[in-house]
Amino acid sequence: MKNILSGLDPVSLQLVRDIGALARARGMKAYLVGGPVRDLILGHPSLDLDITVEGRGIILAQAFAASHKGRAMTYPAFGTATVTLAGRRKVDFATARKETYARPGAFPAVEFSNIKDDLSRRDFTVNAMAVSIDPRSWGRTVDPFGGRKDLKAKKIRVLHERSFIDDPTRILRAARFSARLGFALERKTLDLLKAALRFEALDCIKPQRYMKEYNRILKEDRPQPALECLKAWRALKEEVHAAH
Repeated sequence: MKNILSGLDPVSLQLVRDIGALARARGMKAYLVGGPVRDLILGHPSLDLDITVEGRGIILAQAFAASHKGRAMTYPAFGTATVTLAGRRKVDFATARKETYARPGAFPAVEFSNIKDDLSRRDFTVNAMAVSIDPRSWGRTVDPFGGRKDLKAKKIRVLHERSFIDDPTRILRAARFSARLGFALERKTLDLLKAALRFEALDCIKPQRYMKEYNRILKEDRPQPALECLKAWRALKEEVHAAH
């Protein structure tokens, strides 16, 4: 199987090689994760670099910033950091973690963990893949939930049955990714989404969180298909829609 990292542009490729080597030198393992992996498999151009680290993500981000004359903005409570390089290029770092939800719509409790636990907390299978950038396992794909298969089938699928209950903003993300990629929701996923709406899951989150995801839809190149999905699902809050 072709190493999907070869699809990176030359600058991105060198950056992830550098990050992988820095992580290895510090006894950590680093991975390219999420959206960038999805887009590489689809052959879509992307300059996003999302790095997840088995180790201490902030320490790695600071080392990377120092070696590349960048600036690291750190968020210790979440084990994350964003490094801004010359030309305003950004690289996001996160420590691998697992999450538990005390109640529907609550912010999760976080515990640092490994890459498989980290992927298991994500929204959809197509966003739950990682590629090793460690020099010793360069290009090895981690795909525990069949994301590549769902990309081929053009399906949006959640990872577990409580996904939309635990985090109802995933309802809006389902509409956004379905519209952007031209994918259909897998049958059981659609059933779970509708069940969460009957449970009035969206009322369990603060309006600010709804608006944050809603605004991400508006920033899409073609927001209307996603808005039509929300309308069809009766997940579009009319007062929000009217204000825009």
